[in-house]
Amino acid sequence: MKDAKQDTDESRNENGSAPDTIDAFFNRLGNSADDLPKRLKQFADFIAANPDRVAVSTVAELAEGADVQPSAVMRFCQEMGFTGFSQMQKLFRSGYSRKWPDYATRLDKLREHGAESPSALLAEFVEVGRASLENLMTTVEPRSLQQAVDVLARAETIHMIGFRRAFPVTSYLAYAFEKMDVPAVLHSGLANINMEHLIRPNDAVIAVTFAPYTQMTLDIVARARETGADIVAITDMVTSPLARFKAIQLLVSDLDVGAFRALSASLSLAITLAVSVGAQRNRIN
Repeated sequence: MKDAKQDTDESRNENGSAPDTIDAFFNRLGNSADDLPKRLKQFADFIAANPDRVAVSTVAELAEGADVQPSAVMRFCQEMGFTGFSQMQKLFRSGYSRKWPDYATRLDKLREHGAESPSALLAEFVEVGRASLENLMTTVEPRSLQQAVDVLARAETIHMIGFRRAFPVTSYLAYAFEKMDVPAVLHSGLANINMEHLIRPNDAVIAVTFAPYTQMTLDIVARARETGADIVAITDMVTSPLARFKAIQLLVSDLDVGAFRALSASLSLAITLAVSVGAQRNRIN
């Protein structure tokens, strides 16, 4: 029977030394998320969605926010290679101001004035849109973006898959690719028409889904991966279920006003991707 100390040591040895940058932290989290126990995975999802909270919260506050026990927070830290919570928090504090600016106070000030008039509501959406765009510069890794463009530029056909809130993103991609004469197929799901059979081994898929993730998107991506197609994911968390399909992940998170989210950052990422792919295909051809 192993004691708690032995469990901790083995966990730390499996992961090696603690990550020394926030990017390294989330890379490790993305690679290990599927193997975490249920409660640790729940906490991992919370951290991925609220990275700014780590730098300014206590263990108890984070546990309450993620709806887990404080012991799960400590176990998570050990799983990630840290000696404890203070070491992990120190990492996030060192990069907090650079990586995830705190916009909550600004939004609270806007909401103090109420959103009863259209102009006040517009001001809120403008503010969250600006904040989302600034965050986009830190969540999308340049190397991943270039890798995605390389994969899409050499694909015979690009398939866009995204439903519900993600559908405006994929439909805009389809429009942009059509204007640049890039072979592309929009999987809309309209009339329950299934076009999965069109995905070939030399094709690439752009899958767009945000929490709560759309099962139809995941199902199509799973079959596309079995076919041999490359996957580029536009999603919101490193722990997104798209990670298990070895997708190239481009992370974006649009802030909300109440229960409504504009797509300022998601659409900016989409047009960047489309124009870059179109330009690179022209150079290749």
